[in-house]
Amino acid sequence: MRDDKHDGAGWHADADDLRAYARGELEAPRLWSVDAHLVACAPCRGALAEVSDPLALDTGWERLDAELDAPRPGVFEGLLMRLGIADHTARLLAATPVLRASWLGAVLLVLVMTVVSVYSAGSPAMFLALAPLLPLGGVALSYGPALDPTYEMTLVAPLHGFRLLMIRTVAVLVASLALNGLATLALPGYGLRALAWLLPALALTTTGLALTARLGPVLAPVLVSGGWVGLLAMAEATTHGTLPPFTAAGQGVAGAVAAVAAVLLHRLRDRFDASPVPSLFPDFAHRSTS
Repeated sequence: MRDDKHDGAGWHADADDLRAYARGELEAPRLWSVDAHLVACAPCRGALAEVSDPLALDTGWERLDAELDAPRPGVFEGLLMRLGIADHTARLLAATPVLRASWLGAVLLVLVMTVVSVYSAGSPAMFLALAPLLPLGGVALSYGPALDPTYEMTLVAPLHGFRLLMIRTVAVLVASLALNGLATLALPGYGLRALAWLLPALALTTTGLALTARLGPVLAPVLVSGGWVGLLAMAEATTHGTLPPFTAAGQGVAGAVAAVAAVLLHRLRDRFDASPVPSLFPDFAHRSTS
């Protein structure tokens, strides 16, 4: 605002600002200042009418209304946007259920208790058994009608189902692996052996995702988790010393399983795009798509 116009009633909008406002080129916060002034100043509204046509003026008002009504991004969403992530992707990530503080806090508490038990038992077996299940559980909780409170919104979002699944999977993996990594640092005495959970975690997660295309987001991770627990129980009963999944051979098998499951997931990607992820609750899914 400048004083090139003054009638004793107050300051008036600059002519250049009015022309930019009419063309929709005036940027905030100057846009807000001019707009607030126009509400109370009839002379400036008249001057604006002289430099703009009605259509351009209506467009300006609509643009202002859209900016004022736009939802304010949260702290996490705003941080993602400042890191260069597109706003719609940042919003999807911020809405991921397992990236909320409550879930992350619960995972951290479980890991702390597991690390304490490792020091008490003198063996990292419990930590190595539990850590691979956390990423799998996080991915399962981040997608599907039974567990995701934003599922109905994602059905109508202009985004492929497979891409949405991958976006959230990467986010969950980053968060889960970071927390697991912090817990691993608390076990320096075990050296590289404390990292033996990494490949099994990737194998379980990719296998769960590949099976999700056929079995749904609930049954698939349940079966994979049950298979992992059963495998460890059998190994514990028949093996003395390091459990087979955490030996060099077991790590090689885990890596191979992860690679095969990733290829299978890629081949089944159209199942996620063609329709919502299969559900154990078909009636709910039918209501969501109707």
